[in-house]
Amino acid sequence: MPIATVNPANGETLKTYQAMGEEEIERRLQLAEATFRTYRTTSFDERARLLRHAADLLDEDRDDVARMLTAEMGKPLAQARAEAAKCAKAMRWYADHAAELLADEEPDAADVKDSGASRALVRYRPLGPVLAVMPWNFPLWQVVRFAAPALMAGNVGLLKHASNVPQTALYLEDLFHRAGFTEGTFQTLLIGSAAVDDVLRDERVRAATLTGSEPAGRAVASTAGEMIKKTVLELGGSDPFVVMPSADVERAAEVAVTARVQNNGQSCIAAKRFIVHADVYDAFAERFTAGMRALTVGDPMDDGTDVGPLASEQGRADLEELVDDAVRSGATALCGGERPDGPGWFYPPTVLAGITREMRIHREEAFGPVATLYRAADLDEAVLIANDSPFGLSSNVWTRDEDEVDRFVRDLEAGGVFVNGMTASHPALPFGGVKRSGYGRELSGHGIREFCNITTVWHGA
Repeated sequence: MPIATVNPANGETLKTYQAMGEEEIERRLQLAEATFRTYRTTSFDERARLLRHAADLLDEDRDDVARMLTAEMGKPLAQARAEAAKCAKAMRWYADHAAELLADEEPDAADVKDSGASRALVRYRPLGPVLAVMPWNFPLWQVVRFAAPALMAGNVGLLKHASNVPQTALYLEDLFHRAGFTEGTFQTLLIGSAAVDDVLRDERVRAATLTGSEPAGRAVASTAGEMIKKTVLELGGSDPFVVMPSADVERAAEVAVTARVQNNGQSCIAAKRFIVHADVYDAFAERFTAGMRALTVGDPMDDGTDVGPLASEQGRADLEELVDDAVRSGATALCGGERPDGPGWFYPPTVLAGITREMRIHREEAFGPVATLYRAADLDEAVLIANDSPFGLSSNVWTRDEDEVDRFVRDLEAGGVFVNGMTASHPALPFGGVKRSGYGRELSGHGIREFCNITTVWHGA
């Protein structure tokens, strides 16, 4: 895949870039290692000052950055602006909280007295250069949610971004440099996927984080395992959205539309499988389908657009295959389901009913504005359907019954349970999944500690 910006709204190639050669990659690896030796000794106050400056610069750049994101991967402009603002917020959150999150921990002296210690503590120390392999769907946010905690912990970053968002990748390197971080603290590697393995095998790279597809996660995890390096993986998701009879069905249907089509439906944590109790199924299906049908599909640069194009021609083709397979196997398209004529990689908001386990879309992630509807007889069947997936990233539950809430929190196989609302990521809350959705956590204190050497310090009597 070429390293290029291709406008998904019309297929026009806007910019192309030459992949870095071996000499430039080596220079950057050397620089990362050398920079880490000094950056690791900087104070939390100094790191926070630099990160806050980066946040201020990003706020100043917001409108231009938003247009860049939209041009590269097609998200509606308003959502691109919101993504930039969210990144600045996360930077400030880690600048404010990192010192507290990574403060020394001291067990009670009586608890360690029998070890012969007069004092013992746990200290969090940085690991070194961390490789981040990042996706195109939230090209700014996915990187910042790694970079902000990693830099505040004293690590340095090496970014291998998706090949269709090179301008965003280069912007991020420039942003941190303008903020005052030294050149080797955060670097972009303009390389193809085939070059990732060699970089990951380099002994100067101490750990890796990947957000992306299941095959990409397997490849990185395999190499990292062979090299005995720490990894965090955030992979696909096919999140359930469960609606029970006690729910505010009208509100649930309204939120369900947003939960499905955010980022043009290209979000790992977008609700994708809508599991509705039989008593309210018809009412929900009617409202939800009407809401999906009413969305405006069009130019993502237009603030009136709700849903823009998919990010790539192949992505649209993959989505079409899932829909066509389901319809051939007996599913009914309550709205959408057919590719529109004209330029760009657009696909209409689509609702499919009558889904069975034999259909590919039941097991595979639909990365685009396509929703699947399921009818559940009771809570037990709703949980059964929700867990009948290889993924376990997040989940949504709509009910006013606290006993039902307790059951869902206990039984749903997911990294998050969002009650009476849609899944969202926040700097203060851990983010990640189970099963084939990956392992490890990003954000919050859990995320910043993922790439730390958790060090026991023991003092003799």
